[in-house]
Amino acid sequence: MKKFLLYTLATITGIFLASILFFFVMVGSLSVMIASGDKGVSVKNNSILVLNTSTVISDRTNDDPLAGFDFVNLSFTPSVGLNDILKSLESAANDTKIKGILIEAGPSSNGWATTREVRDALNKFRNESGKFIIAYSDKVVDQKSYYLSSVADQIYINPSTNLEFSGISGQVTFYKKALDKLGVEVQVLRHGKFKGAVEPYMLDSMSEENRDQIKEYTGSIWNTVLEDISLSRDIPFRDLQYYADNLVAYLAKGAFDNRLVDGLIYRDELNAMLKEKTGTDESKDQETVGLPSYTKTQVNLKKVAAKDKISVIYAEGDIVTSNNSNGDIEGERYAELIRKERNDSTVKAIVLRVNSPGGEATSADIIWREVDLASAIKPVVVSMGDYAASGGYYISAPATRIFAQPVTITGSIGVFGLIPNAESLLKDKLGINTETVNTNRSSDFPSVFKPLTPFERTVMQQSIENVYDNFVDRVSRGRSMSYDDVDSIGQGRVWSGTDALNLGLVDEIGGLNDAISSAAGLAGLTAYSIKELPENEDTYTRLMKQLGEEVRLNIIRKELGISFNLYNELGKLKDYSGIQVRIPYFIEL
Repeated sequence: MKKFLLYTLATITGIFLASILFFFVMVGSLSVMIASGDKGVSVKNNSILVLNTSTVISDRTNDDPLAGFDFVNLSFTPSVGLNDILKSLESAANDTKIKGILIEAGPSSNGWATTREVRDALNKFRNESGKFIIAYSDKVVDQKSYYLSSVADQIYINPSTNLEFSGISGQVTFYKKALDKLGVEVQVLRHGKFKGAVEPYMLDSMSEENRDQIKEYTGSIWNTVLEDISLSRDIPFRDLQYYADNLVAYLAKGAFDNRLVDGLIYRDELNAMLKEKTGTDESKDQETVGLPSYTKTQVNLKKVAAKDKISVIYAEGDIVTSNNSNGDIEGERYAELIRKERNDSTVKAIVLRVNSPGGEATSADIIWREVDLASAIKPVVVSMGDYAASGGYYISAPATRIFAQPVTITGSIGVFGLIPNAESLLKDKLGINTETVNTNRSSDFPSVFKPLTPFERTVMQQSIENVYDNFVDRVSRGRSMSYDDVDSIGQGRVWSGTDALNLGLVDEIGGLNDAISSAAGLAGLTAYSIKELPENEDTYTRLMKQLGEEVRLNIIRKELGISFNLYNELGKLKDYSGIQVRIPYFIEL
């Protein structure tokens, strides 16, 4: 028995020590990969800059050490943000060692606005530098990748590659019946007949109002995409619609016969073509440099030294009450950030980059207040990304000027509240009974253990109406529109950037660089430096804080695949209790 105990103790001790050793080996390996990812490269003569459309693009380069790490396959891919992509393409245009760009087209998970902004930057690169852009794929090419690739001088695909070109589909998933079976009632209160975010919990199918608005803004986005492709590829708009309706591009031959691509070639033929374009000897390998690596070079690290500054504040993610380390937009934190830049005399203008579907109403109002105060004393220019809707629009409304892409999803001026009632689940399904003792009739309001009383529902609805009234008033003041005019285009309705421009919700069509140039002009600046905020945490502090959570999420993401988004949104339901100013986030385009 004594030997058995000793053996068991030794085994447990060995496992414990092995776990500690594995942890430090993992951290050490991560450190090496992160360090290698932070190093620049020596760009050689006759190089081609490679842009991979499958790379996930955030608004700002993510210094999070885990951002590019795959814990399942133990691989590391340095990430690069839109801000650095734009800088890199400007540098590459003037870099004599870069002879052209190769777009490696593949499935893309980036938003339409982000894709268009990169596409515009590529177009500017080609027009100003005179250098070539070639797109190629031997994978399935989805619509966003093709849209980006259509700016190239030539597009080539493998003879057996499929090209997806079928139009935009907006899908909404409904949970009411599933929740009914579980015994969970989601009590919904809202203002805005178009506030589709709550429909998955209260309906079994899409309302006509929601169907109409989705049809409207997806149609607007698709029209912009077709117009841009038509201009670049010299294919009539009507023909492109026909191709989408009849899936003529799905087979590579159909894509070639209808001029959507310029040739069906293999990788070796592409390599020979690129060598000819760069003057590289056939016996040598073509020099290439990936965009993330190029971003780290000294070419891109040069900064303008100037006393006057423009602060670019990146507000990306959900608007939340507290910081959960997921990079969301925390109300108090961002309010304090804007306040500091407002009071900094060296900061002559602020650019607020908004890429948010909205979130918690009070936090949005806290940020709105600081944007409003800042815009009273210095130019504040908003640059909208893929989304700047509901709470994302709320915080944008008081800005001096607002820029959006035609394919930006914005508006959604509406309010809703969700109060889950799990009484049936706990009592009938799980056999759990909860007894409550109150000093007053609504001391436990709101509660997940019982349904709302008529009185409590009335109080909650009054709060919803108050937030909506404030929302419309904020927009009315910020956009110099009447209350009734804002209300008529509000009601939770979602708009494309093009429609928002026509309605007066935004001022100009353009991207981040356009917003920065506008801010400089409004501030009367000819020389200035860019100050990017929020400041990033220490790399290893973030590594230690996020290691466990990222491991868990990456394993789940690997197992669930495209279903991960559904899992993630359902997991967030607990955070949506209370009053929300949020877009219909369950829509996948």
